[in-house]
Amino acid sequence: MKTIPSCTLLLTTALTAGAAEREQRPNIVFFLVDDMGWQDTSLPFWKDTTDLNRKYRTPNMERLAALGTKFTDAYACPVSSPSRISLITGTNVARHQVSNWTLHKDQATDAPSDSLTFGRWNYNGMSPVPGIGNAFYATPLAQVFKDNGYTTLFVGKAHFGALGTPAEDPLTLGFDRNIAGHAAGAMGSYLGEENYGNHPAGSYTPPWGVPMLEKYHGTDTFLTEALTREAAKLIDSSAAAGKPFFLYMSHYAVHAPYKADKRFVQRYRDRGLSETEAEYAAIVEGMDKSLGDLMDLVAEKGIADNTIFVFMSDNGGYSVGVRPNDANVPLRGGKGACYEGGIREPMIVYWPGVTEGGTVNATPVIIEDFYPTLLAMAGIRDYETVQPIDGQDFTPALLRKGGAKTLWPDRPLYFHYPNNWGERTRDVGLPSSAVRMGDWKLVHFYEDEHNELYNLKEDISERHDLLQEASPKYKKIEAKLAKKLSDHLRQNGANMPVRKSTGQRAAYPDEIL
Repeated sequence: MKTIPSCTLLLTTALTAGAAEREQRPNIVFFLVDDMGWQDTSLPFWKDTTDLNRKYRTPNMERLAALGTKFTDAYACPVSSPSRISLITGTNVARHQVSNWTLHKDQATDAPSDSLTFGRWNYNGMSPVPGIGNAFYATPLAQVFKDNGYTTLFVGKAHFGALGTPAEDPLTLGFDRNIAGHAAGAMGSYLGEENYGNHPAGSYTPPWGVPMLEKYHGTDTFLTEALTREAAKLIDSSAAAGKPFFLYMSHYAVHAPYKADKRFVQRYRDRGLSETEAEYAAIVEGMDKSLGDLMDLVAEKGIADNTIFVFMSDNGGYSVGVRPNDANVPLRGGKGACYEGGIREPMIVYWPGVTEGGTVNATPVIIEDFYPTLLAMAGIRDYETVQPIDGQDFTPALLRKGGAKTLWPDRPLYFHYPNNWGERTRDVGLPSSAVRMGDWKLVHFYEDEHNELYNLKEDISERHDLLQEASPKYKKIEAKLAKKLSDHLRQNGANMPVRKSTGQRAAYPDEIL
């Protein structure tokens, strides 16, 4: 007789009880923010409330966490496209090989390096059909939802495929409706007065002009608000139709270039913030208002008890250019780095009838985990994909009985950025890979071929490289993690940098020991 794990029994009981209360499968709102750092919120995700937490105002994130489970150890990739491909395909970046941001067909986006070239990674993004060069062929998440009776809705930033490839349009990926999603990873402007980067009004100006929002051109409607209004219309129509819906609410906020959201910016100016930081904080607050508006809307429609909300960011906070280098403290680095500031994300899950309000969970999860998890939430478990699924279903961590449970404390999480970010500076944007396992984290750098080792429990800021100590203990841990990471890269045939001096592949982490 097959033994069923106790967590599975608890989950089955919870789902059965929920099904007795409602005939319809749950609606799911996946609320994704762009470039939002772990600290860009008044909701603390660390053990302490920090000065950065006190800087921002995000009451609706606080409200969502009070209803659900806050995850302190959630991760994504260092930049946008890899995270979004991992999310919609359920695969790790080492497998899908969309390892940097995408835009133009058949064109890489790597900055030049003195010592490395970056090969033919999948710079066309993912593809729902085979035969597209330099693209990862996969069954998209939305297609599985659609095939199982869900209305599938996309609003906001897509960034799944390069211009001129099928995946530049979310409608090719199983979405029934698409508002404003296209190939670009940023917007020309947040301002309706500037037509969101389109010129002239009523037109679409690729690559940066945001499409499909012509009705707001020339108005004072901030982009975040325009997207929220459009999402509200889709929820209205879906609720009226009585079918379950999957809404992928993907804000362009809080990506640069920043503009003042006049609804909120003055309060931050009055606090004495610089104009750039006041604009940024106002964009954060506008994003939070959008979350609250959607939560209010499902309550007004009488579907709140049957609507799951998931909050996540696609990479760490921006910490170069116009933003301060310490924008993510206590975390080191930011967007473009395999240090914690580039990959650790704010994440909240509210599942009515399943999550217990105000719980905190330290399960190490990564963005590809959402693929099997969201489908499990919908009761969709019997599905086929053309790609293997690397993500793991973390629904048992959401059970309310006995409080949220921390799963897989020693599960290895893998990060692979074998590219050169155009905005690199100091510890941001360097070609690197990393593995976190328990409290330990190894970061490998390709240009000068060295490893760094950190204990995140004792040193979340990654300032004390333990390999600088002459300790056999730390060398042994390095060897273990370097082999884990190297085996992962080898087994997936991950794209690797090539040394200009020799024409040979750069060393794996375990080859430099």
